[in-house]
Formats: sequence, structure tokens, C-alpha cells
Amino acid sequence: MTAATTNTTPRIEALNDFVVKFANVNGSGSASANELFAKSFLRMGIPVSPRNIFPSNIQGLPTWYEVRVTEKGHLGRRGGVDLMVAMNPQTWDQDVQEIDPGGYLFYDNTKPLPPSKFRDDINVIGMPLTEISNATYTDARERQLFKNIIYVGALAALMDI
Repeated sequence: MTAATTNTTPRIEALNDFVVKFANVNGSGSASANELFAKSFLRMGIPVSPRNIFPSNIQGLPTWYEVRVTEKGHLGRRGGVDLMVAMNPQTWDQDVQEIDPGGYLFYDNTKPLPPSKFRDDINVIGMPLTEISNATYTDARERQLFKNIIYVGALAALMDI
């Protein structure tokens, strides 16, 4: 989609009541970055309920981090995902299916994906995270860690937090 194209996909426009889910690889340093994202809302005075979901503690396997943001107080998880930050190619299909219609998919678009990997009823936000990280850092570990921080910064800008 180009900037000149009109997007007719419905949009979820929740204010202080939404779920963000991060799909990452265990051991990638994502837990710290995701916690930083959750703390940013808490420091704004908006209650959050973060949850780290480790199906395995083995490095390289999938892990998820879910953040429920709601001004109604500290509430537990709820069904549905309003914004998915999809950083794990192994769980991509499952992660995309969890997004509520009108929700958002944020992903690293350094490597193009075929249209079949997306849904017509969600809003897609791609950012070349790997490209930015590789252009800035030479150490492999730093590249991975700062790629996580870059997506947190991008989300902060998009959500005006």
C-alpha cells in the first residue's frame, strides 16, 4: 500500500483500554524492552497489566508478552488483541490470526512478505527494524537488543506516549 492509497480497513480506536501483544523469540532481550513499553503507560498514570508468557524457557523458542492497558484499573487479561507486534517468523500465522478485526499488526518489513501473510481486515504497519539496527550497530547482540528498543520507540511515537 502506498501513501496515496486510501485504506478502507476499519480501525480500532481505543483510548486507554486496549491489548498489545508482543510475539518474540526467547533469549532475544525482548522481555526488557516489552517491560519498558508497559512501564511507560504506568508512569503516565494509566494502569497496566503486563503478562510474560513463556511456553518454554529454552532460548530460541517462542515467547509472548501481553500488555492490557485500561484506565478502569488493574484488570486481568481479556480475549482479543488490538495491536500485535510480530517479531517471530515461526509464530507469524498464529499471531496474525489473533488480531481483532480493525486491529493493527506492527512488524519488521526489512524482508518483504507475500500478501498471503496478511489479512484484509487489519491495519498493517511495517518498519525496517533489522535494516535500521544493522546500519547503526556492528555487534550482533547489540543489533538484536536495539532492534527491540527501536520498536518500543516506534510504538511510543505511534501511540503518542
